[in-house]
Amino acid sequence: MKYTSLPNTDIKVSKICLGTMTWGQQNTEAEGHAQIDFAREKGINFLDTAEMYAVPAKAETQGRTEEIIGTWFKRTGKREDVVLASKVAGPSEGMKHIRENLGFTKEGIRDALHKSLKRLQTNYIDLYQLHWPERNSNFFGKRGYEHKPDEAWEDNFKEVLETLDHFIKQGKIRQVGLSNESPFGVMRFLEEARKHNLPKMITVQNPYNLINRKDEIGLTEVLHREKIGLFPYSPLGMGTLSGKHLNGVVENSRLGLFPQYKRYSGEQAVKATRAYSEIAKKHNLNFAQMSLAFVNTRPFVTSNIIGATSLEQLKENIDSINLELSEEILKEINSIHETYPNPAP
Repeated sequence: MKYTSLPNTDIKVSKICLGTMTWGQQNTEAEGHAQIDFAREKGINFLDTAEMYAVPAKAETQGRTEEIIGTWFKRTGKREDVVLASKVAGPSEGMKHIRENLGFTKEGIRDALHKSLKRLQTNYIDLYQLHWPERNSNFFGKRGYEHKPDEAWEDNFKEVLETLDHFIKQGKIRQVGLSNESPFGVMRFLEEARKHNLPKMITVQNPYNLINRKDEIGLTEVLHREKIGLFPYSPLGMGTLSGKHLNGVVENSRLGLFPQYKRYSGEQAVKATRAYSEIAKKHNLNFAQMSLAFVNTRPFVTSNIIGATSLEQLKENIDSINLELSEEILKEINSIHETYPNPAP
């Protein structure tokens, strides 16, 4: 395994992070524990979860993923061996089963944090992330921003940081980060942190993969200049960038079970995926590993969040850390990107 540090900290993390959102719905508690055990054997020390998981979000399984991680901590006593990231949900019409006070008010964050700590059976979270903005923005599959003049949100970046600072000082959070965030949001948080000596957002967790590189347009410059790390999620585009769906959706896969997830299945995305798969075939590479290796080697990536529903998939994905892509392959990948730029935002 390769390692780096969370930006601006001495917290060492593996370059591959184990994503957990299937645990409690597609995966049982025993399978979740087995994944952690296997990942730890392979040198992974970084777990990412959220209060809203398992996914797809529903009342019956909300919080179950954190509970599974918590029972692993209790069973093994190895909380100190793991860097743990979780997230607090922003407001959403479809997520009202999570909490009455969804969003980032002081009461909302306190409620979410304490419930997560209880489920996780720990007294602190290493990295606490805002799962998506409270304001209108172009996250979750939107290519461009569309302004809504009647938006009810009012600027509260300073107040949110003050709330997070309160829990950092209590020792319940070590560091803070963002998820599904835009360059505007990142810079506003940085501005308020500098102005008022408040905690700096050190990471951004956004979708990033071969068919969704839109953050390279504006966000990656911010990441570089402000020394913030990217945690790519969906680096395989919900499995599409393994090539397994090119001849039709696999029945028991995530897309087979949950057909509402169409983000990576549009016509242009499929054409791009097929073209990328031909590069892997030409160079005798495993397509999934090539897709992950591309993400692993991006200079703005701190840790690549992989997920799997089986140990076989998990091993294949973890082994991508050992794959180095030649300049020839990277040139071919960028040629496809020029033909099909960001078909799955």
